[in-house]
Amino acid sequence: MILNDTLDWLLDGARWSGSGSIPQRVGEHLAITFIVVLIAATIAIPIGVMIGHKRRGKAFVVGVAGALRAIPSLGLLTLVGLSVGIGLQAPLVTLVVLAIPSLLAGAYSGVESVNRQTVDAARALGMSEPQIVWKVELPLASPVIVGGIRAATLQVVATATLAAYVADFGLGRYVFSGLKGGDYSPMLAGALLVTILAIILELILASIHRASRRLAYPVGIATVKGTP
Repeated sequence: MILNDTLDWLLDGARWSGSGSIPQRVGEHLAITFIVVLIAATIAIPIGVMIGHKRRGKAFVVGVAGALRAIPSLGLLTLVGLSVGIGLQAPLVTLVVLAIPSLLAGAYSGVESVNRQTVDAARALGMSEPQIVWKVELPLASPVIVGGIRAATLQVVATATLAAYVADFGLGRYVFSGLKGGDYSPMLAGALLVTILAIILELILASIHRASRRLAYPVGIATVKGTP
């Protein structure tokens, strides 16, 4: 019965146009996911790359990542929401905190895993430290870094439903409005839409991840050898 009602809800033409429509909510959900991952990547990846390049600070990465993962998202959202009020600020802060551990760990692990002999060969060719990072370590570390981005994106797109807890935004709006009104159809529909969106993003990111694996080592090796 609930499944039939949910299907009817999804197939209702009124849900696909106008204010609060499914396309609008999907667009909002994707927008906040992209913005959050971009902000978190801007913070976490440079720090992770620097630590991985210097081969020091592993305890810092593990400690920070573990501490951030231990923070309950809903609790942090409520705390920030009480501080800054209703709106998107609280979800943005919460989701950035959620995304940072995977991105930080991916950047650090990827750069640290680059063969030491390859880095030494680059130094022997006269490359500066920034050149080693950009032309050798980052190309070789890209599969692991992309893996971190992939994990962070999926975590954010799933948890972004919480944005609707303090703002009229995203697919979570259907979940919370259904919960408030005791109507399970929009709740289940919202959950299904988030699941489908996560699967689509996973397929896209998995393809990018595979491509980065195929390209990483030829690029890095060619660079060390001094070929274009």
